[in-house]
Amino acid sequence: MAGHLLLVDDDPGIRLAFKAYLEDAGFGVTAARNAIEGIEFLEKHQPDLVISDIMMPQVDGYRFLQQMRAIPRFRHTPVIFLSAKGQTADRIQGYRYGCDAYLPKPGDPEELVAIVHMLLERSRQTHTEVIGILSELGERPPIPTREKIALNLTPREEEVLELVCEGLMNKEIAGRMVTSTRNVEKYVSRLLSKTGTNNRSELLRFAFENGLTSSRAQ
Repeated sequence: MAGHLLLVDDDPGIRLAFKAYLEDAGFGVTAARNAIEGIEFLEKHQPDLVISDIMMPQVDGYRFLQQMRAIPRFRHTPVIFLSAKGQTADRIQGYRYGCDAYLPKPGDPEELVAIVHMLLERSRQTHTEVIGILSELGERPPIPTREKIALNLTPREEEVLELVCEGLMNKEIAGRMVTSTRNVEKYVSRLLSKTGTNNRSELLRFAFENGLTSSRAQ
């Protein structure tokens, strides 16, 4: 099932070209000419995924993403940065601000569509799993306990746990935290050991049952 996307870009050529390509791929697309229009759209609607340029007048993509994440219902909405700023430092900056994927312009439309499909599928799987866990808990938010203190989780382990509960894979977590995939694997292994769980699904369930994450079904 295709989703509805918000495309934010001040370049009319890029905006029209990618809108047409994404619509041909079966997605519904709303195009905004700048970040201000994008925020105005978000105040009234709930897109499944957002694609944004970075270098825009008045409000750039970084500030746009910050404003978007400040709205609780968009905390976990997938975001793709599509920007002419394609150096490694630029991509790292994008991940630090919380994007889920980063494509340099002009970009390959087929690659963009593939990434959109992947992020939407991951988002839906996480949503379904979280709904199932909350349903088993009686559809009540998990009650925070002292288990978090007893586990002696380090700040980095807590951060990794939160990102795992958002549905991110190790490589994506590494990009978000600006570290290596190997380090993330070590953190996940420690979390499994400390919680007595065997895999990510069990870890996610444990986190919700014991109030170890602020993630919620959207």
